[in-house]
Amino acid sequence: MERYLCIHGHFYQPPRENPWLETVEVQDSAYPYHDWNERITAECYRPNAAARLMNKAGKIAGIFNNYAHMSFNFGPTLLSWMEENEPGTYELIIAADKLSRERFSGHGSALAQIYNHVIMPLAAPRDKRTQVVWGVEDFRKRFGRDPEGMWLPECAADSETLDILAEHGIAFTILAPWQGTHIRRIGGAAEWQEVEWGAIDTTIPYRCTLPSGRSITLFFYEGSTAYAIAGAGLLKRSDAGDAFVERLTGIFKPGSAPVQLAHIANDGESYGHHHKFGDMALAYCLHTIESKGLAKLTNYAEFLEKHPPTHEVRLRENSSWSCVHGVERWRSDCGCNSGQFPRWHQKWRRPLRDALDELRDELIPAYEHDMRDYVRDPWAMRDAYIGCILDRSRENVDRFISRHALWALSAEETTRVLKLLELQRHAMAMYTSCGWFYDEVSGLETVQVMKYAARAMQRAAELFGYSLEPNFITDLEKAPSNYDAHAAESYERLVVPSKVDLSRVTAHYAIASLFKEAPEHMKIYNFTLESAPYRRMKSGKFTLATGIVHTAADFTRERATKCFAVLHFGDHSFKTGIRDFSAGDGFAAISGSIIAAFERGAATEVMRIIEKHFGATNYSLAHLFRDEQRKIIDHILESTHTGIEAEFREIYERSSPVMNFLSALEIALPPVMRVAAEHIINVDMKRGLSAEAVDTERLDRLIKESRRWGIPLDTEALSYLVPRWLHAAMERIVRDCGRNGDGREGAILENASAVAGLVAPLDLAMNLWLPQNSYFLLRETFYPGIRKKAAEGDPAARRSAEAFGRLGSYLNIDVS
Repeated sequence: MERYLCIHGHFYQPPRENPWLETVEVQDSAYPYHDWNERITAECYRPNAAARLMNKAGKIAGIFNNYAHMSFNFGPTLLSWMEENEPGTYELIIAADKLSRERFSGHGSALAQIYNHVIMPLAAPRDKRTQVVWGVEDFRKRFGRDPEGMWLPECAADSETLDILAEHGIAFTILAPWQGTHIRRIGGAAEWQEVEWGAIDTTIPYRCTLPSGRSITLFFYEGSTAYAIAGAGLLKRSDAGDAFVERLTGIFKPGSAPVQLAHIANDGESYGHHHKFGDMALAYCLHTIESKGLAKLTNYAEFLEKHPPTHEVRLRENSSWSCVHGVERWRSDCGCNSGQFPRWHQKWRRPLRDALDELRDELIPAYEHDMRDYVRDPWAMRDAYIGCILDRSRENVDRFISRHALWALSAEETTRVLKLLELQRHAMAMYTSCGWFYDEVSGLETVQVMKYAARAMQRAAELFGYSLEPNFITDLEKAPSNYDAHAAESYERLVVPSKVDLSRVTAHYAIASLFKEAPEHMKIYNFTLESAPYRRMKSGKFTLATGIVHTAADFTRERATKCFAVLHFGDHSFKTGIRDFSAGDGFAAISGSIIAAFERGAATEVMRIIEKHFGATNYSLAHLFRDEQRKIIDHILESTHTGIEAEFREIYERSSPVMNFLSALEIALPPVMRVAAEHIINVDMKRGLSAEAVDTERLDRLIKESRRWGIPLDTEALSYLVPRWLHAAMERIVRDCGRNGDGREGAILENASAVAGLVAPLDLAMNLWLPQNSYFLLRETFYPGIRKKAAEGDPAARRSAEAFGRLGSYLNIDVS
């Protein structure tokens, strides 16, 4: 029997972008990382590109690229974020597909994915087509080839969706074992045989003939092993790697088909995020199976080329991998949920989908009618718009418009066409499956899809002159919440405050300009702002700025000119006025009167003039976008922090002898001493790890004091900072010290090994992926030269080699 093995990882995150700013704002729950995308990249996506292989002594002996040895897909929206924010990891993923082509007979291991992760059986036919087109084109742009397979979100399938896949050149997809109902051998007069739920033979591929006469190959993954990994704790076992190997090789059926494929499919986040060290278990499994010849590693496309289907299958329509009721999890209170809140209901699911369907159906004719005034085929243009999403450059967008427009459009017409396309983009994004998967309508993922709906409705109001929001809110009143009375309250509380228009962007600019070095030009996410004239002046604790701001939306080229005046009182309080500007409206005189009052020190009069000429609406720090809001709050509180730190430092330094005395007698420290010591010790440790060279004597003293006095350390922050400092130290050696060292490397290695040794007993939950990678690079390129010089009697090289060995030991790497 020929034994083949394939592990598929579906790597995806719910979208987290602010739909108005097109960026992921800071998420406190991901601390010490900026957001959850960044955190999961560090825990999963990056480690799987260079997973660790351990020797018998438990030391890291090698690095293994899991992606190049498995099958995988990444959500297009996740890759878009990664390309901009984690380019190193992004390039490793793209490179892994190229490596897999070399391993698997020219077939890359990456699969395409439906673009917005929508549940395809529940999507409108036209949206199904666009989602496939966008997913295929996104894949081509990133991986430089046509996709052979495509991942369906939640494996949710119906015949129409499969037909669209086949129409667009997709050869295969992956489904759960209960999604096939009948099978028969291809050719001859074999009868269809009904398959019991989940009992289909998963070791062979199947051809599925579609209503159009096209066909597609279906691979049904082995369900029990996939569940053991995702939900039954296999990866949490101490022998996870060996158990993984045993489960996979146990899929083969002796005496059955002469050629068998053992394969599973899971959320890729199982390998490192959901299960710590899951990436290492996966690497061990793949390496062991390959090195011991237990099976031949393959991917689906290679296996399909070598072993086409001998059987055909009938699809269980409207089925998925995570709902035993079909696709009801995404439209009804079917009982499928996370299990975290057993008494909660999901009665909100159907009314939410109905509300979105009604909104979508209102937008379709409006879009089509309006767009036909400018272009030949509105829907072909929407399909092709993925080219602009992938390349927002002005030249590319101009070429796109000229290909589809009926004539050379004016600037205003171009803006209208782009806003119509953006409306459709958000109207599809509001069906992202995560919005229904979890338990509560006010949860993050469901609020996110309502935000996409709000953005689409805002576009519609701008384009068509009427609001669809009142009817939408009425529909949401039919969706009961487990917290609020209904979803409409969640919408008002969590979605409405997130809305952004050009006035709010201008207000953000006005307030942020008070704290910028060169405020006349500012890029705020997907908006570009220019201010001329701009005046800023300070008097005591007060700061005033006035100006005229030209704001442009980068995606749609929408423009607005507004004037503003903002008075900062020196703390968290502002008086801000924003209004539309037009030539001859007297702003110069108004600005002059505001400035004159400010120069007289008449702050009350400044506020009165602003309110008189700009209205009572006042923008504050609460209206700033979150990342800039944090920076400004930190700036405002800097003097307060400095003062508090000085007072705490005085208490800490004055009380240290007393604290030592009390701790020796095992007497609890007075609260004020404990609070002061905790603040100073943690501040100084974090500050020390931001320096190029760490003062290890002081670090040692701080650690000893924390132990002696029972002071808790900020272990989350230290777990984040230490690996990055070690990585930066080794990067300096690569950058500055030459291939064989120039003498400077000794001090860096001594400092790095000392830091690693001091923090080792703290039992920090450190992700050492970055410094370990840097160490491996040095081991291959730098260390041999140092070792040679040490063997020749160079004392400095000997010290460097010894420090390098100590550092490797702390990083758990085999240096031999």
